[in-house]
Amino acid sequence: MLPNVVERAKNAYDYPLLIKQLWHTPLAIAPDREIVYRDLARHTYRETRDRIGQLASGLSKLGVKHGDTVAVMDWDSHRYLECFFAVPMMGAVLQTVNVRLNPEQILYTLNHAGPKVLLVNSEFVPIVESIKDRIETVEKYVLISDAPHAEQAAIPLECEYEILLLSGSANYDFPDFDENTRATTFYTTGTTGLPKGVYFSHRQLVLHTLAESVAMAMPSTHCRVHSDDVYMPITPMFHVHAWGMPYTATMVGLKQVYPGRYSPEGLLELKAREGVTFSHCVPTILHMVLTNPKIDSYDLTGWKIIIGGSALPTGLAEAAIARGIDVFTGYGMSETCPILTLAQVKTELLNGADDKAIGLRVKAGMPIPLVDLRIVDHDMNDAAHDGKATGEIVVRAPWLTQGYFKNPEASETLWAGGYLHTNDIGNIDSHGYVQVTDRLKDVIKTGGEWVSSLEIEDIISQHPAVSEVAVIGVKDDKWGERPKAVIVLKSGHNGTLAADDIKAFIKTYSDRGIISKFGIPQDIVFVEALIKTSVGKLNKKALREAYQSE
Repeated sequence: MLPNVVERAKNAYDYPLLIKQLWHTPLAIAPDREIVYRDLARHTYRETRDRIGQLASGLSKLGVKHGDTVAVMDWDSHRYLECFFAVPMMGAVLQTVNVRLNPEQILYTLNHAGPKVLLVNSEFVPIVESIKDRIETVEKYVLISDAPHAEQAAIPLECEYEILLLSGSANYDFPDFDENTRATTFYTTGTTGLPKGVYFSHRQLVLHTLAESVAMAMPSTHCRVHSDDVYMPITPMFHVHAWGMPYTATMVGLKQVYPGRYSPEGLLELKAREGVTFSHCVPTILHMVLTNPKIDSYDLTGWKIIIGGSALPTGLAEAAIARGIDVFTGYGMSETCPILTLAQVKTELLNGADDKAIGLRVKAGMPIPLVDLRIVDHDMNDAAHDGKATGEIVVRAPWLTQGYFKNPEASETLWAGGYLHTNDIGNIDSHGYVQVTDRLKDVIKTGGEWVSSLEIEDIISQHPAVSEVAVIGVKDDKWGERPKAVIVLKSGHNGTLAADDIKAFIKTYSDRGIISKFGIPQDIVFVEALIKTSVGKLNKKALREAYQSE
């Protein structure tokens, strides 16, 4: 035996970090807390754990074995939560299918991941029908439906989800196995190239869950999640495990509310009826909620919301805070499981809703426990932590994907130099807060300077007439590129605001030295809506293509 290696008793339990271990605490301390699906289903934690056993047992009867992949196409529901646990707890792999991709992309991800069984919501059956003759590996289909008696579809359905559960036993014996076993696979939704498969092990998901729960409990007052919170995700469960929050909420035994397909009014009604206090979403969803015509009918005071996926504009943060929402940013990406940082404001820096506190809330935030985050130049040298020096954000943490599924070349590029490369540019200030200033591919190179599209967007968002904004770089013969702003105005301002009004507003920031004069857009376009990706992010590539020559 090597020196200083811990000796192990003959009968000691090695305790692999498996997803099934997350269930010990909620069953011990909150067995009767509820998991709610819209107004259609309520189950206690004890009942949910039984249903997880039944699902695993039913899938086993369908032939699912250790190492097989099971794909799911569903809206955010209690059923999805059950799949989050049952499938990997069997030793199988859960593929969460992005239902907002087009049918050809869905087909690609299914054939690339190779699922044996596909669980599909009735709303998505027509998509599956259109590609079923080209799906290569799926042997059995299980229908998911809110209707008690779902109609037969054109695909060869094995059974309906609830019938599958009735065929199984709640006492399914979930085995121990290597904690490095792959638990989940999903696909990134970049704007170029084919979707890339990202995968995570049991060990990675458990460690992410632990770090996430610690980080969110660290603040003394705001931006803090505790055992009496009521959790409702507003981030699709197919997207990076809904940021890992369902695993965390389950481990600590929170009441959970699943909204199904999102509608702003439906979310507001669930928040009021079920007492929701904690959620997370992309800026687009928050904007939809805050601009809902019935917003004044709801009290949003104390609703803690983490914003991620895209930068949180200051104007949107101000609107949320004015409604009593404790809003702050989280930062990460599909490849990072995803959370790397949270913008919780340190007590000594928290001064209500003043500019300083809001300025910190909209930053990417501070690294959560176990995250090694650096800002580096092309030679991997560290930039100064002065809030000004910029470089690429590179990271290490025990839950980062080890590569892209069946794509070794891209995997090597992702991990060049032993750190995962985010392709985001940023800085770190003296308090330790990370600020993402732009994506490498979105930074605007103009007049010999690099101009941050995110910084200009943030400034424009603070104009009282602006509802949403995207800033892109367009070709310019003299300057190389110039920024162009594409703006959605608030209701009642169409036709009353000129491009020169926006330019004059931005110029006040340039005159104060906050941005370069090259940051003032040469062109401003007013539109009805902005082009977005399948997960609600601004689609800068499509925006550049649409507005390059206008």
